[in-house]
Amino acid sequence: MNIGSNLTFLQALTANNHKAWMDSNKKWYEEERKKLSSLVQELINGLAVDQPEFATINPKDCLFRINRDIRFSKDKSPYKTNFGVHLNPEGKKSPKGGYYIHIGDNSSFAGGGIWMPEAEHMKNIRQEIDYNWDEFKGIIENKNFVKTFGRLNEDEKLSRPPKGYEADNPAIEYLKLKSFTVFKPLSNKDLESGKLVQNCLDTFATMRPLLNFFNRTFD
Repeated sequence: MNIGSNLTFLQALTANNHKAWMDSNKKWYEEERKKLSSLVQELINGLAVDQPEFATINPKDCLFRINRDIRFSKDKSPYKTNFGVHLNPEGKKSPKGGYYIHIGDNSSFAGGGIWMPEAEHMKNIRQEIDYNWDEFKGIIENKNFVKTFGRLNEDEKLSRPPKGYEADNPAIEYLKLKSFTVFKPLSNKDLESGKLVQNCLDTFATMRPLLNFFNRTFD
């Protein structure tokens, strides 16, 4: 599956981010979205081999809208300049963690996790990390995990320990996180490669133990 043409469309959209252009290029947009949907179906098929709960997902339900929410933004550009895909058996709005793909010119990546969980879920996730630190440490220090992702993203992080935890807790740097996500960059050449699907599936397989660790806190 080659979705390099997605990038061509997104490059053009970036240079013409207004409704008139989108209206006149609606057919092109729909063609690119269809190609991306085909990619998603291949990923669903691959995931369902070992995770049958993915088999019933509809690709169109995994794609994010191209329209931006500009109500509270100074940037009034009406459209995103990327495509986003979220693969979760319970849907995009599920609080559970899932797999994610971001398609953008020189900004693509595959990965996933749990982004900004609500207070109740955050409490349970932190407790799981604290109670099962050795297991969690084993996951994030696995050689293949480190080679693929490095470490968990730390873009959003508390400056002080969360309530109920001491600064000398061995897991404190992870307990401070506001989100629990990992990503592997995808180059423009990766998107044009016939190995893209397998590349993403391998990435998802590497992060699966982490996702299982987090998602069991919702049971």
